[in-house]
Amino acid sequence: MTPSNDVFFDFVCPYAWRGVELAQVLRQAGEQTFTLRHFSLVQGNHPDNAGQSEPVWWLTDQPAESGERFQQSSLLAFLAAGAAAKQGEEQSWDFTLALFRAVHAEKKPLDEDAVMAAARAAKLDLEQFSADRQDDEGLRASLRQDLAEAAGIGVFGTPTFVLPGGEAAYYRFENLTRELDTARQWWKLYGEVLHSGAGIATVKRAKNRPAKKAAHKELAQQTA
Repeated sequence: MTPSNDVFFDFVCPYAWRGVELAQVLRQAGEQTFTLRHFSLVQGNHPDNAGQSEPVWWLTDQPAESGERFQQSSLLAFLAAGAAAKQGEEQSWDFTLALFRAVHAEKKPLDEDAVMAAARAAKLDLEQFSADRQDDEGLRASLRQDLAEAAGIGVFGTPTFVLPGGEAAYYRFENLTRELDTARQWWKLYGEVLHSGAGIATVKRAKNRPAKKAAHKELAQQTA
């Protein structure tokens, strides 16, 4: 069996959506295998966890209907995804992508309506889905396992890919592709950066630099 890459994601994150879409292209082509894993951005950025060696505030300890909006919507989506996964790997991927697309492509709220629409789009057995969602304790335990592993790895953003050898890095996708050749190139680039002897840790584009240069030039002309 081909070793699997893990992809940690949060449903609220558009970059994670693009990363999961890329992973789906490669897995459908039989070029890579990926395991869907969950990471909570709310938990990762929670002030109670700042400076801690391991989390003290856990999303899985929070009530379903309290806290700020991202906390509620993430927990709802994670638990629903856990229930969908009980129907099989392909159903898990179909549900995950359907929910991502509803939220980030169709701009729908990440709520119960979106969850049920994704379940129908993924052709889940809705009776089983409903029954599996009742196991709140079991779903939270499974989610906590993912969150604990993510904390151990040092995941801080989504998507974070973890390769079979243990190498891991956050890969922020500004663009979406569902084209195999493009997905293949982007995945190759990810591996090259991750394994580069240069030890590249951060690449961040200075997006506003050309605009700033133009503004500075115009100001210089006006004051000359």
